[in-house]
Amino acid sequence: MNYIGLIEKYRKYLPVNEKTPIVSLCEGNTPLIQAKNLAKEIGFKGQIYFKFEGLNPTGSFKDRGMTMAVSKAVESGSKAIICASTGNTSASASAYAASAGIKCVVLIPEGKIALGKLSQALMHGAEVLEIDGNFDKALNIVKELSTKYLITLVNSVNPFRIEGQKTASYEICESLDKAPEYQFMPVGNAGNITAYWKGYKELNNENPKKYGLPKMMGFQAAGAAPIVEGCPVLQPETVATAIRIGNPTSWKTAEFARDESKGVIDKVTDEEILFAYRLVAKREGVFCEPASAAPIAGLIKYVKKGYFKDVQNLQVVCILTGHGLKDPGNAIVNTQKPKKVKSDINEVVKAIGF
Repeated sequence: MNYIGLIEKYRKYLPVNEKTPIVSLCEGNTPLIQAKNLAKEIGFKGQIYFKFEGLNPTGSFKDRGMTMAVSKAVESGSKAIICASTGNTSASASAYAASAGIKCVVLIPEGKIALGKLSQALMHGAEVLEIDGNFDKALNIVKELSTKYLITLVNSVNPFRIEGQKTASYEICESLDKAPEYQFMPVGNAGNITAYWKGYKELNNENPKKYGLPKMMGFQAAGAAPIVEGCPVLQPETVATAIRIGNPTSWKTAEFARDESKGVIDKVTDEEILFAYRLVAKREGVFCEPASAAPIAGLIKYVKKGYFKDVQNLQVVCILTGHGLKDPGNAIVNTQKPKKVKSDINEVVKAIGF
């Protein structure tokens, strides 16, 4: 049977019925890639895997939740959806709206969105509005609009987003035949850590002898770490634009996932993020966006401080939430520029050191 999207595959776990019009771009089914070179590089004795969500249709994990949110919006008779976005949500919402044949409105912080993501929303025909404020202000506006007008909000406050995103944990358990001991992931608006924990718990409740539960290890950028600091950040700043959020919508459920799983939510600096960003591309051939490198930076940080020294045969999964092509500007700035040589074979040989 051909793969036709996560709703059809996991229908029995999702709030859909025969009347739900499925809006799908064949999202999900993303690879779990073992990172042997990284494990050796950082001195980790167990197994490291990347759940590479950048291979979803619009290049990020948002597609998992959007197929559910838009399908349910259409089922309810909605003719338009709206979201606030730092980039990936806008790309995903606009693509699924286009597929469904409905209108999409996006509010973004002015000058605070990676061009790869903005180009997607524009190409898919969304009505994109830049506001003179940050993501949190944009979110407050779209929340209010969705209560006053016939337009469906598809940010992670929409419960169907969480339902769709939880399917990634099912896929991880299918690949490993159990849950990993630890899951490392970025935390921005905090819906994703909430969703993964929900999925793991559902599978474990169904078959606790087989699956088990991981410790949820969430990482915010140091300049946008409200959960770590214990209060909202009014002007969040980080190179990792996807997690540049100062007052997460799913704050409480993220803390619940952390506490119930006996995990942590910690922070990493932009320098640590960019180091991990470059390292994973050079050592594993996996190009992720900066926010996706936050959990890798977190894993490196925790290996260095001896967090795993008394535990053997661990399986750790790092969630890489978006593809590196989402934010090509950061890639260019943080790598060496091409060398200029004359169009002469001897000059080329000299340049490459043969």
